[in-house]
Amino acid sequence: MFSGFFELLLVLFMLTDLFGCASVGPDYVRQELEVSGKWHTDLKNGLTAKKADTRTLAEWWNTFNDPVLSDLILCAVKGNLDLKEARARVREARANRGISRSALFPVINSSGKATKTRSSGNSGSGTEGELYALGFDAGWELDVFGGVRRSIEVAEAELQSTDADLRNVIISLLAEVALNYVDARSYQTRMVLTDSNIKTQEETYKLVQLRFQAGLSDDLELQQAWYNLANTRSQMPTLRTGFREANNRLAVLLGEQPGAVLKQLEVTKPIPVVPLEVAVSIPADALRHRPDVYQAERNLAAQTAKIGVATAELYPKLSLAGSIGLDALSTGNLFSKGSRTYSIGPEVTWTIFDAGAIRRNIDIQSALQEQKLFQYESVILTALEEVENALVAFDQEQVSRESLKEAAQAAREAAHLSQVKFNAGLMGFSDVLETQRSLLSFEDQLAQSENAVASDLIRLYKALGGGWTSNALGITKEDKKEPE
Repeated sequence: MFSGFFELLLVLFMLTDLFGCASVGPDYVRQELEVSGKWHTDLKNGLTAKKADTRTLAEWWNTFNDPVLSDLILCAVKGNLDLKEARARVREARANRGISRSALFPVINSSGKATKTRSSGNSGSGTEGELYALGFDAGWELDVFGGVRRSIEVAEAELQSTDADLRNVIISLLAEVALNYVDARSYQTRMVLTDSNIKTQEETYKLVQLRFQAGLSDDLELQQAWYNLANTRSQMPTLRTGFREANNRLAVLLGEQPGAVLKQLEVTKPIPVVPLEVAVSIPADALRHRPDVYQAERNLAAQTAKIGVATAELYPKLSLAGSIGLDALSTGNLFSKGSRTYSIGPEVTWTIFDAGAIRRNIDIQSALQEQKLFQYESVILTALEEVENALVAFDQEQVSRESLKEAAQAAREAAHLSQVKFNAGLMGFSDVLETQRSLLSFEDQLAQSENAVASDLIRLYKALGGGWTSNALGITKEDKKEPE
């Protein structure tokens, strides 16, 4: 009995070996797109084409030398809810890959039952009987034409795509934390500057008031001094609101309730200072560090394998089914030799006619593959665009900042001189008013430019794909897997 069974298995294994290496459908070939060897933006103001240091790119926030920012980054990676959700998606994709792999192996079920029956006395003998049974059923679909292996390729590529999405979430999270932190420090700086201007304008108003009481100034100058002071005071609530909004956003990014990080930012500190030199490598290196590029490439690979899964439906399916068991009318005879039962045999199924549905599905999967290819190319172009835009923004904002530094310094000198001349009666109050307005305006613009320079650098690091490989973040071994 069993000799014929093993001969059948041998034939099936031979068929599997014969066809197993030739999975139907196209084999995926990684798409290599040519990109320029250098950036089109001139690298100035600290930007260099040197190869970016791996550790610096991995932990770019440390280049700001701000311990509070570093602490907030670590807290965000531990508590951010979007990141936790992304990690759960990776676990889901990993489990789906395991399910796909399980299709390569037999499925074995066991069963057991005990029944008691009685036939009708009016239509039969009216006798009672018992039946006891134990058994194992097995089924195994042989992957002769590679449909299962293609589905495993799909699951593997989708897992890698989901892992790349996790990296995207990490990169975006780090950038958002840093941007909101810089915003918070910027609002603090602007509040300090505004408060300083308010104090100066209060002194000026008191002086004008004394001159008015002494008959040395008219009511017009007094009202001008007052509305100048009131206007400056009106800016403080807007700045306080901006600070609290940035603070609340930081708390949510950390997975905390709004207001949770107020204590960490209660001490006013300046806007983080950018490093003197930033290495940006070459375009090809930047693309290799971009998870969204890797994700798009893996999506293309998955869709290519789906064509093979669809193509396999054109071919016969060969499976082997069998069962062994024990049947007896009493428990005493259940394990005797005469109670043994078995069945074994191959089964072939083949769709003969489906009005072209299978081939239409192949056409659909092929069209989807073409779409994924275009998406991949589009992601590459978008990635290069983001880096180029970040480079020019960082470069040009530094030029703007230097001009504003000069303007703010000149405004401080002008404000001082006009005040001295006004006190000496050598200048009218309208000139003092103008210089004080200009001073506040230029100092505020300079603070915003300092914010923009730091923010542009953060966006540049994000565009370069920096952040997801850091050991300091407690990222798992799976999270740190390099793109292939």
